[in-house]
Amino acid sequence: QGYRRYGGRRELHGRAWWVIARAGLLERVRERRFLALLLFAWSPFIVRAVQIYVSANFIQASFLAPSAGTFREFLDQQSLFLFFVTLYAGSGLIADDRRANALQIYLSKPLTRVEYVAGKLLTLTIFLTAVTWVPAMLLLLLQVMFAGSTAFLRDNLFLVPAITVFCSIQILVSSLAMLALSSLSKSRRFVAIMYAGVIFFAGAMYQVLRAITGSTAWAWISPEDTFDVLADAIFRVPAGAVPLPAAILAVAALTAGSAFILERRVRAVDIVT
Repeated sequence: QGYRRYGGRRELHGRAWWVIARAGLLERVRERRFLALLLFAWSPFIVRAVQIYVSANFIQASFLAPSAGTFREFLDQQSLFLFFVTLYAGSGLIADDRRANALQIYLSKPLTRVEYVAGKLLTLTIFLTAVTWVPAMLLLLLQVMFAGSTAFLRDNLFLVPAITVFCSIQILVSSLAMLALSSLSKSRRFVAIMYAGVIFFAGAMYQVLRAITGSTAWAWISPEDTFDVLADAIFRVPAGAVPLPAAILAVAALTAGSAFILERRVRAVDIVT
């Protein structure tokens, strides 16, 4: 047919990750069940906001006034919704592409594995940020607005970096772990079962070992309990029995293991022996 010169707009290299992320975001927000889950995840925020308003406007309810521990407790409550949003939004991110043999198509384009994983990772991190960091920071802002003073913020200025650091760690580790599991299967249901199994099995193992040995030092084998140790350190809560370096090492090992699995599993061509 002869040569036909390309007449479209040329995109700069290195931006393909946003195409992947945008497609994943649009696919999820079109689902009413997922939107309902996100709205339900904001219910603790509404309860806390009402408590802050009442405590700021009625002297009789001053016992409801927030403290630095209030934000630590709020993020602990949100960990349940983080778990369900991770299951719903993350289980099929790579598994669906593997089932449809789409990786060969994606990676045959000017798209690297790093860009592909970054796009998928951004999709999940945006949703997880929306149910953790965003409501926590809004609560801090509402406290200042309802109180009509920045005294609480000045006295607890560390809350801004504390919320940001803890949410970043929790979101990044959860997202990488889910993507790693999603790359191991072609079924999103099986991926969801694996993720839930890892979380609950690790927690159960910790409880068993704790009952046998009488020590809480085994908390490092459970991701949820490890996050609790990190949260206590970041929010300046008295430390538990698990040393902070052990918790940091456990999180680093989980992150490195997830990254290693993604590097091995995200390939353009499946090699059959």
